[in-house]
Amino acid sequence: MEIADVKTYVVTNPVPYKGGGHWVFLKLVTDSGIEGFGEAYGVPFHPNTAAKLIEDVGERFVIGSNPFQIEKLWRLLYSSGYSQHPDLTMMGVISAVEMACWDIVGKELNQPIYNLLGGQVHEKLRSYTYLYPAPDDPVRRTVFDDPVRAPTRALEYLEQGFNALKFDPVVPMTAATPVQLSLEALRTAEMVVKNVREAVGDRCDILVGTHGQMTTSSAIRLARRIEPYDPLWFEEPVPPENRDEMARVARSTTIPIATGERLSTKYEFRELLEKQAATILQMALGRVGGILEAKKIAGMAEAYYAEIAPHLYCGPIEAAANIQVSTCSPNFLIQESIETWGGFHAEILKEPIQWEDGYIIPPTKPGLGVELDEEVAAKNPYRDF
Repeated sequence: MEIADVKTYVVTNPVPYKGGGHWVFLKLVTDSGIEGFGEAYGVPFHPNTAAKLIEDVGERFVIGSNPFQIEKLWRLLYSSGYSQHPDLTMMGVISAVEMACWDIVGKELNQPIYNLLGGQVHEKLRSYTYLYPAPDDPVRRTVFDDPVRAPTRALEYLEQGFNALKFDPVVPMTAATPVQLSLEALRTAEMVVKNVREAVGDRCDILVGTHGQMTTSSAIRLARRIEPYDPLWFEEPVPPENRDEMARVARSTTIPIATGERLSTKYEFRELLEKQAATILQMALGRVGGILEAKKIAGMAEAYYAEIAPHLYCGPIEAAANIQVSTCSPNFLIQESIETWGGFHAEILKEPIQWEDGYIIPPTKPGLGVELDEEVAAKNPYRDF
């Protein structure tokens, strides 16, 4: 069996852009007609350029390859250009190719991918969602930094069946990071966390999801303010490039530190674990290096008693890959969801991801367990805004 064709889809995710404004999908086709799908996450170029990068790599290295030889192909792509470095652009390309190969392998063997990576451990996967504004919210902006609207919205998600919710009470998100938060910003963030906790009580975990906005000292100051409200985690409290400083935050708080969405490969996660900078790893499978790379990271984490909570702010193909790894990983903690997987996330799949009462139900179909609806993808091409 050989890979005979490479096709990409750059898709616009309609307003309100839950899961991002656009998605970049890949389809690989074998000489026997089996199709496998992948998705690249966060390639830092124009999405059409990202698609061209995938096509370039596909034409030069992937066509003619055996999709079963995933380790061999991964090393070939990772070392191309004499780079051998966790470059996020190349890792997005590799991730899409790798998960599409796994989709093909699973379909050829008539098995879900999790059965090929150790077998099913979890019958269902606990999930959480961000606090998004309600459809009829007159403010129509972020809700998670508002001490009044955030707890109200949290209760609405609780009624839907969620038992874990994430929000970022620190604003704004800016490229000019890290910063020392003002007393007003610290007070507002604390009030949001306090009010959400008082609203949901012990019926729901709260996940504080910052985006590396703070200096180390500012993160420690905020952590001390919110510790009494017992968050499940404090996410990416400082920028991800300095694991020593993140470790300093971890040593200064009782709140578990979660991070990883902006890291790739086992090599960067090894450093995170060795420095004890985080105990919850949030690899994004469309960036980290794909399914097997994520499984290796999960295996490393077991030795440190660390858990995995795969990141998802992307389309449903990466989500399906996350679900496969989470299902077969003993140290799985929780999976990020885009609400209950309705809307365009459901429309662009032939069958939607199954979600029931706060849990994702792993698919039993072979490969990734989902199929991209290519007609829907083709009708929603990327458009510059």
